[in-house]
Amino acid sequence: MDPFALFAGQVRDIVAALVRSGALKDTPDTSKIVVEPPREADHGDLATNAAMVLAKGAGIKPRELAVMIAHKLLDVPRVLQAEVAGPGFINISLEPGFWLDALGAALKAGQDFGKSNLGQGEKVNVEYVSANPTGPMHVGHGRGAVFGDALANLLAFTGHQVTREYYVNDAGAQVDVLARSAYLRYREALGEKIGAIPEGLYPGHYLKPVGAVLAQAHGKALLGKPEAEWLPVVRAAAIDAMLKLIRDDLAALNIKHETFFSERSLIADGQDKVAATIETLRKAGQVYEGRLPPPKGQLPEDWEDREQTLFRSSAFGDDVDRPLKKSDGSYTYFASDIAYHRDKIERGFTTLIDVWGADHGGYVKRMQAAVAALSAGKVKLDVKLCQLVRLLRQGEPVKMSKRSGDFVTLREVVDEVGLDPVRFMMLFRKNDAALDFDLAKVIEKSRENPVFYVQYAHARGKSVLRNAKEAFPQIELSPTGLARAPLERLADSGELALIKKIAQWPRLVEAAAGAHEPHRLAFYLHDLASEFHSHWNSGNEVPHLRFIIEDDAPLTLARLTLVCGVVLVLASGLAILGVGAPEEMR
Repeated sequence: MDPFALFAGQVRDIVAALVRSGALKDTPDTSKIVVEPPREADHGDLATNAAMVLAKGAGIKPRELAVMIAHKLLDVPRVLQAEVAGPGFINISLEPGFWLDALGAALKAGQDFGKSNLGQGEKVNVEYVSANPTGPMHVGHGRGAVFGDALANLLAFTGHQVTREYYVNDAGAQVDVLARSAYLRYREALGEKIGAIPEGLYPGHYLKPVGAVLAQAHGKALLGKPEAEWLPVVRAAAIDAMLKLIRDDLAALNIKHETFFSERSLIADGQDKVAATIETLRKAGQVYEGRLPPPKGQLPEDWEDREQTLFRSSAFGDDVDRPLKKSDGSYTYFASDIAYHRDKIERGFTTLIDVWGADHGGYVKRMQAAVAALSAGKVKLDVKLCQLVRLLRQGEPVKMSKRSGDFVTLREVVDEVGLDPVRFMMLFRKNDAALDFDLAKVIEKSRENPVFYVQYAHARGKSVLRNAKEAFPQIELSPTGLARAPLERLADSGELALIKKIAQWPRLVEAAAGAHEPHRLAFYLHDLASEFHSHWNSGNEVPHLRFIIEDDAPLTLARLTLVCGVVLVLASGLAILGVGAPEEMR
């Protein structure tokens, strides 16, 4: 049960009744009505903006409409008060028994509590990581990986049909640099002294195994051959090795993609999907031959005043039209990306989510313009930018790595602190905000460490349930047993606050899924854990508030029902985030 959705429906019914009665002359758009927790707990249980968003369309003052709605709300079962506040907000107070019923409904739903059919089976493509296959992933890649994976979990939890995709950039100049770097390690594996790695090549030790594999497979056969002959062979071997390395790094974070899409496949087997895409857009009048005006300010060195093939992206909200071909006739990266997104659309996806690094911010408008043009505006592209991660140890920057040569790899971080701290802390800040990741602080066993604080709340709840079983062996903690609990015994303000927090879970999940913001779950779980720990501490100070009352089995059962509700939501939320929910912590 979602109390907020339930009462949003009640408010809409009231508005419809006011229209039917003639109290409102026009039928307003009720889609923007929101029912949410009030900002202050003493303002009631629910708050709605209904009068504020409907007044203009209804041709009436907000406060006047609020009074009308509030009066009708008093007739809704279990509503104790409905008061107008400020310019027209409505605060609603409910009978305590309503929240007890909400707790019972949550326990009855079990692992399905919070699940919804919000997506109605919509096909969603979430493309994330997509790091160039030129070496191990760094911590910045890890943030995008965790964000994309948690978002995919969240969308699946809310009824979307999700595909997790990795776009392999295996057709650009960077993979030729990779091949030349691997060829150097191949020569080294054959006993040659290669000295210092030349400028422009990848220096990391991770390419040594690639050189060894090439030496074993080809012996000295590649030596002395022209680059044009050995480059394709070495490039293919190096890309395969780097993709295996990347998959292994992702597996350390429990991340798996269903699809690895090769950029090189866009032009393969006698097909040129990039050319076909350009031609499709040309026929629609969205590609033309023309000249671009010089950019404002200082001219970049690569700007050319020449006639070229341009996509009319300015017609779809971009700042300027964009080139599709370079001066040598080859395709721009943008042209290949358009063809790739066309492939996604042709596969039937109606929402595309791309998770990119912050340095791609200037690329967003043109890509959204391309998707709008390719789909006639029917497919939405939502680009999520993940800001930089600053790696620290006790507040001091960490930069060096033996494995990569110039940056700390993601795998090194996971191996040092563990999967759970990496995943949770990557989500405990909004994706478009910079993140400080302190290797020492994320493994502290203290309330200042969010991941420990949340996991400890789950383990503490499990401990309560185990201890209760020892004190009351006859207590049945199954859904059937908990259904018999006298929940009316839960009358303390702290207990009711916890119940209300649990009841927010379905609304929170839908809102996070709708906004594509999994960090909201991490914030909520931390708040729930904080309230649970606070109530635990109250029991230490005031014994009659403890969860287990040895001479009162019915009250204990009621409180165990509350503990089960907390544990249920914590476990569910941590699972969506891809973080473990430990049974015990020491």
